[in-house]
Amino acid sequence: MERTTHDPQAPGAPSLGVIHDPQDVVDTRTAQAAVSTGTLPPRAAVEAALTAVLRRFRDDRRGQVADYIPVLAAADPDLFGVAVAHVGGTVHAAGDADHRFSIQSISKAFVFALVDQELGHETVRRRIGVNSTGLPFNSVLAVELNHGRPMNPLVNAGALATTALVPGETPEQRWEFVRRGLSRFAGRELALDAEVYASESATNQRNESIARLLDSYGALARDPVTTTDLYTRQCSLAVSTRDLAVMGATLAGGGVNPLTGESVVSPEVCRDTLAALATAGLYEHSGDWLYEVGMPGKSGVSGGIVTVAPGKGGIAVFSPRLDDAGNSVRGQRVTHHLSGALGLNLFASTPHPAAPGQAAAGPVPSGPAE
Repeated sequence: MERTTHDPQAPGAPSLGVIHDPQDVVDTRTAQAAVSTGTLPPRAAVEAALTAVLRRFRDDRRGQVADYIPVLAAADPDLFGVAVAHVGGTVHAAGDADHRFSIQSISKAFVFALVDQELGHETVRRRIGVNSTGLPFNSVLAVELNHGRPMNPLVNAGALATTALVPGETPEQRWEFVRRGLSRFAGRELALDAEVYASESATNQRNESIARLLDSYGALARDPVTTTDLYTRQCSLAVSTRDLAVMGATLAGGGVNPLTGESVVSPEVCRDTLAALATAGLYEHSGDWLYEVGMPGKSGVSGGIVTVAPGKGGIAVFSPRLDDAGNSVRGQRVTHHLSGALGLNLFASTPHPAAPGQAAAGPVPSGPAE
């Protein structure tokens, strides 16, 4: 990705602080009342929260659409969709939640899950790695510094190494494994966006170079050219915000798709995938993301972000304007707000009412649970 240096003091400039905006935080009582409930708040509360974030963040026009892939540069920057899917099957959506866009790097998480299901916990850790590089997602230097090991499945080197492990005798069989697998996560048949695929294929020289570098170290299981092509295809699958929320809810619910009831991957694979997401899901801003949002998530340069609240559900946001790391600006702010409003931060807690001198922080808003 072409990287642009932004002046963090310039008015409206995207910066590392995009998810530190104090306006994104819900009031303390609302946040505490929703903490550690084990489920999402009632339907009315979730729908009200989605309506509120659309209104609250619609006018944030910071960032710019990805321009290193020509077709992404033509995206409508004002598109804005948000969805929340509960592990029990309820899906809430607002805004442009049914608009289709290419999944891009979000595919990395789900292809990793499929490969982990096939090869197992120890094999993927040994062959791919799960540590953050601390460097940009398309870094060649990260490979060299780690003596040819890809380090993490959510940066491009690790994603290429993961894709090379996809089972199948032919490139088409491997593609169908990926397409069918991601379709099972979404609960419907996903299709290739041919225009995105053609545009990315014409501009993916850097990814092919990374694949060739890995191959030179003996760290790529298959031919670098066909591996890069399969990786480009997986990034070109068309999804909606609603789809991503369901895919996130599948990881949140032990691998069971909340719409179809199909077991896509095992609970152990979900655990492995979410652990990897926590380390590098938002590239070099992943630590900042975890500190502020408190959930594993994955972004893509088309403007999508999917976030997973284990045992509860998935959140997805689509907004094409990106910050300097390739993460949706509005997507980060929306997820930060919903994390507090819906009690999803994995690290949040309140004093136990049985502790001496403590009382409960307050009841969860009344109404039928999801």
